[in-house]
Amino acid sequence: ISDSLLASLSALCLCCRLPAMLPAFRGSAIALRRSEVGPGRRWLRQDFRSMGAAVSGKFWKHLEGEVSAMKEAGTYKVERVITSPQASMVTVQNGKGPVLNFCSNNYLGLSSHPALVEAGQKALTSHGFGLSSVRFICGTQDIHKDLEAAISKFHGTEDTILFPSCFDANAGIFEAVLGPEDAVISDSLNHASIIDGIRLCKAQRYRYNHMDMAHLEEQLKDCVEKGTRHRMIVTDGVFSMDGDIAPLKEICDLAQKYDAQVFVDECHATGLLGKTGRGTPELCGVEARVDIINSTLGKALGGATGGDTT
Repeated sequence: ISDSLLASLSALCLCCRLPAMLPAFRGSAIALRRSEVGPGRRWLRQDFRSMGAAVSGKFWKHLEGEVSAMKEAGTYKVERVITSPQASMVTVQNGKGPVLNFCSNNYLGLSSHPALVEAGQKALTSHGFGLSSVRFICGTQDIHKDLEAAISKFHGTEDTILFPSCFDANAGIFEAVLGPEDAVISDSLNHASIIDGIRLCKAQRYRYNHMDMAHLEEQLKDCVEKGTRHRMIVTDGVFSMDGDIAPLKEICDLAQKYDAQVFVDECHATGLLGKTGRGTPELCGVEARVDIINSTLGKALGGATGGDTT
């Protein structure tokens, strides 16, 4: 067990939002006997204080100061620990009784639906729990392809690829399809995962005022005048913080006028909006005019996780 591995463990604790727990470990020791780590390994007794710059000295004091500042400002987050299945009424740790839950994305009540629970149990029995591989080596099972085909049929698209989450789908899409000669034009209130994904790509970046079609057209004109190769308009279908619904018909009209592609994040619309639950494109009557849809299985559809590009 190397010092770098222990430092990584400490960094992992920080990434998992456990800074309040680390002080309790700083003065404690980690001991591994030779018999526990195999022959040829030395005894290890390592204090967290000597695990490297990641959690010591000025940096550690800086982190403690940041946490204290968040607590003073009232922005320090403490999880509400639920002790029951996800539902409109749940029980919480140390609670006195059931409480109403107004903050989940369990829009259709499917998260704990008996049919989904049974299907999950059957899949675990027939296909196991994990794959210990990425998709393109030996991590694709028939049920992945079946699900991708079902999503494609649902949205009326040619094909679909699954991701661990829609956050990951948004992180991967723009870098894969856009280059330095291209332009991406993003709504100013798009989700943080879209913003992060756009930052990863090399395309020229434009931003238009929230749902402002006149400003969007100005940006598209500028893109055309600068000779960009491809132009992609990027928007949430439903903006999660305000509940605004993107004017997709107007966006698609501008995309057609300026030879642009339309990308829509449907996380808060899939299964919920439209006559048959096919989201914002169905609601706005532009199903065949949206080029790329990213969405999630972890909200209205009741999944624990999972996202897709279709």
